[in-house]
Amino acid sequence: MKTGAYRLRTLTHTTTAITEGVIWQQLLIFFFPILFGTFFQQLYNTADAIIVGRFLGKEALSAVGGGTGTVVNLLIGFFTGLSSGGTVIISQFFGAKHERDVNRAVHTAIALSIAGGLVITVLGVFYAPWMLRILGTPDEILTLAVSYTRIFFLGILPTIIYNMGAGILRAVGDSRRPFYFLIAGTVINIILDFVFIAVFKWGVEGAAFATIASQFVTMILVCHALMSSHDCYRLSIKEIRFDAPILKRIIQLGIPTGLQSIMYTLSNLIIQANVNSFGTNTIAAWAAWGKIDSLFWMTINSFGIAVTTFAGQNFGAQKLDRVRKGTKQCFAIAGFATVLLVSLFMLFGRFFYTLFTTDETVIEEGLKILHFLAPTFITYIGIEIFSGTLRGCGKTLVPTLFTCGGVCILRIIWLSVAVPLRHEFFTVAAAYPISWILTTILFFIYYIVMSKRDFRSRA
Repeated sequence: MKTGAYRLRTLTHTTTAITEGVIWQQLLIFFFPILFGTFFQQLYNTADAIIVGRFLGKEALSAVGGGTGTVVNLLIGFFTGLSSGGTVIISQFFGAKHERDVNRAVHTAIALSIAGGLVITVLGVFYAPWMLRILGTPDEILTLAVSYTRIFFLGILPTIIYNMGAGILRAVGDSRRPFYFLIAGTVINIILDFVFIAVFKWGVEGAAFATIASQFVTMILVCHALMSSHDCYRLSIKEIRFDAPILKRIIQLGIPTGLQSIMYTLSNLIIQANVNSFGTNTIAAWAAWGKIDSLFWMTINSFGIAVTTFAGQNFGAQKLDRVRKGTKQCFAIAGFATVLLVSLFMLFGRFFYTLFTTDETVIEEGLKILHFLAPTFITYIGIEIFSGTLRGCGKTLVPTLFTCGGVCILRIIWLSVAVPLRHEFFTVAAAYPISWILTTILFFIYYIVMSKRDFRSRA
């Protein structure tokens, strides 16, 4: 009886059952800590680019922010997609109040993150040069890019474990503590960036070491939070192992998302290879744009995470009408936020670019990219919200097919056909809005059909 009473008290302060109450308020309460946490995560990535660009020049900026990020996303993205199956399962178990299953899923998910992190480390260290050459990374920045990427992958295990631990906390409705942990990691990363680059003169390697150190701190914090909990998601080192039935379900739900991530990244790899053909100025402008538009991506991804957890808990609790209403309200809020961000980009684009470089040629190239792509962001939000809802309901295969076909394969076809006919940068960039529009239409049609058929049959 004492355990049950304590559990209710713990849930009140650290976790949130989002199966009751005003939907839009709960979405925003859950969304903002995720957004601010993601903001700080992007901030220390951006801090690398700002400090590297200012202290080391555009070649170093290109090395850190060009093909390097795409290589990292290729290897990490598959595992992140795979592990998302664990987050969905935990949120569904938590919503259904299956506490023993929550605990089994937590330990299986952590075991998976350790195994996956070790594999990614080996692949990243040994294959980074090969992947960067395939991308067509210019010779003048190849050595810097390889060095940065290898050091980054040597410290990737803490990143993987942190992401899994933060996903577990969010699955049970605790989006605040991952936010606090990322604040700590961001402060440490920025301080170490200055120390390693500006003081010790370690170059791009200093930026990599700063990132590794900050990720190690966030891993320690999230593991401590899980291990010190008295709730059903408490982590015990002795119990970290694979539970075969749980692992099977994680893989079944996660593999489609992991494959989707690989296809997404492969299409971006091809885009990056095309961008690399336009020279260092365009590569640097594209790298800086990648940091600027991360404001949009972290916002829309935060809505995706919020609606996934919301749908997962309510789907587990069989409250399917709340799932539908939550999707509509999240879509409306995300649309409003997107309009605000695009307006911000259009008004203050030059200021954003001057944070990364003083090279006027790079700034002008960057502004052209911004003015072309930023207004098209509104066409993407449906992909994130609909796929987030579907993931929360345990449906991953069809959304994966839509994303792979509508986003990835269409982009590859466009780049293969259109770019040779008109070899211009904006022909390459057009692959983004074209693929977003088609994929959003596919998601909308499928969501309407699925919600009428499957939700009604489970009601």
